[in-house]
Amino acid sequence: MLGGQLRRMRESAGISRADAGWQIRASESKVSRMELGRVGFKERDVNDLLGLYGMDDEEERNRLMELARAANNPGWWSRYGDVMPSWFNNYVGLEVAATLIRTYEVMFVPGLLQTEEYARAVVQLGKSFLPGEEVEQRVSLRVTRQQILTRMNPARLWVVIDESVLHRPVGGEAILRAQIEHLIMWAQQPNITLQIMPFSSVGYPGTGGAFSLLRFPDGDLPDIVYIEHAASALYLDKLEEVDEYVAIMEALTIAAAPVSATEGLLKEALARL
Repeated sequence: MLGGQLRRMRESAGISRADAGWQIRASESKVSRMELGRVGFKERDVNDLLGLYGMDDEEERNRLMELARAANNPGWWSRYGDVMPSWFNNYVGLEVAATLIRTYEVMFVPGLLQTEEYARAVVQLGKSFLPGEEVEQRVSLRVTRQQILTRMNPARLWVVIDESVLHRPVGGEAILRAQIEHLIMWAQQPNITLQIMPFSSVGYPGTGGAFSLLRFPDGDLPDIVYIEHAASALYLDKLEEVDEYVAIMEALTIAAAPVSATEGLLKEALARL
């Protein structure tokens, strides 16, 4: 948000990145990284740039300086840094800031809706070598992330999951049963929309797998598409890329069973266990 505002102010003032860099004793590439939000902010640098760009509104200057201070404060998730890869650290920060998260999942229940036991089973899949302490830290991170759904101004979550997720006995039938009951509870919350893609639906051919769309409260931060891989992740924010995934998500919500059918499908899955 701060980087976007600094970029617009610089462009409005007709100042090049090179000249802005000269003002704060830095390179043109450093200014570019600041404007993209990829580096931290020194308060002195932000203050100097605001002066260069002609910011004379004291209230707005104070707001932007507060943003600079906030941008440098580590989030609660920083304490999990030893078990969380850097590419996922970025996602958790974005997740906390988002007001709307739309997710499509084909293998597992999304992390924001997992029970502790289900999360533990997912973390241990194929990773039996992990020390018990690290497993518990990863589970704690996943469960703590869910606070965005219950905070004072909760994020809105709209999830489409493939019906196969309800049949995959992650951790065993007892854990899956508890997880489905948990989904029934979550689906009743006003800020959560849950849809099931039934076996009877062909789905939507445009999607290549799971992904998430994040939307933020301030127009300075564009919508972001997040696609996770085994050891990395993609963050897409170009308008044409985001629009393509928005269209895919819309098609998925149409192809999935309506929200009114969700509870029935979940109870059917329970009955089969």
